[in-house]
Amino acid sequence: MNPAQYNGDFHRASEPSTGVLLLEFNRQGSSQCLSRCASIISRGMAIAYQEHSLWQEMHRIVDDVSNDPDVRCIVLSSALENAFTAGLDVTKNEMSSGKTFLDPARRATSLRAHLLKFQAAITSLSRARQPVVCALFGSSVGLAIDIASACDIRVCASNVKFGIFEVNVGLAADIGTLQRFPKIVGNDSKARELAMTGRPFGAKEAEEIGFVSEVVQGGRKEVIELALQKAKMIASRSPIAVIGTKEVMNYSRDHSVDDGLLYVAAWNMAMLQSEDTPKAMGSALKRTPVTFDPIAKAKL
Repeated sequence: MNPAQYNGDFHRASEPSTGVLLLEFNRQGSSQCLSRCASIISRGMAIAYQEHSLWQEMHRIVDDVSNDPDVRCIVLSSALENAFTAGLDVTKNEMSSGKTFLDPARRATSLRAHLLKFQAAITSLSRARQPVVCALFGSSVGLAIDIASACDIRVCASNVKFGIFEVNVGLAADIGTLQRFPKIVGNDSKARELAMTGRPFGAKEAEEIGFVSEVVQGGRKEVIELALQKAKMIASRSPIAVIGTKEVMNYSRDHSVDDGLLYVAAWNMAMLQSEDTPKAMGSALKRTPVTFDPIAKAKL
């Protein structure tokens, strides 16, 4: 793996262990950039959308990583010390300015295009071939919930502050929270309460409702270490098995049980022919370590 190829203006990448890519939001003030993009796009008060730079970069990186056979698992976090993101920034003029040179129909059409691009960038995390482990800490509100909800596994530090804050500034969350969060927590009433009141909630409640799978005492350092431990374990497994598990679980989440069973049967009629299956079984029986070959890189 060459993690340097995934560095950018807004992201930094490293390989803490074999097969694990740590991808972090990396820019002082990027928490404000994250939130301003959400504010601007959601309200349609400016079409600049930060030239799409932050989210175009993330989308590009995740798509490239998805095709990297040396990356077995992604850990997503932030290089900021006290915040994953800062949420919506309502102090900026974009929220109050209503000036536009477009008529309502053209303005709406343009805004929809921006929203779809924004959504696609966040959805790239869900569509990545590899599992994505999200390490949350500090201020993790607004867009942080969109991002985390698109990841496969979420862990958080005890100092985390969550919140679906969009309703507090007069808008409905529109980048994925309202679609993914209720399915994750499995409690429609709780999901609606949090989304409609906009109240903050902490690590304990997040774990109780199933939004995160584990809480670690501390902050950024501790939660990233926890996420890396989980990612290292995932990276040691057969990539065929891990990729198939993510693919089938994503499909089954949005389909009936019968449809999901048919899908995994079609998937495994090919994947069960992998050499990884007998290798893994032999390793388990002999209690010896095993190394699995990477998946070939797709030719584009």
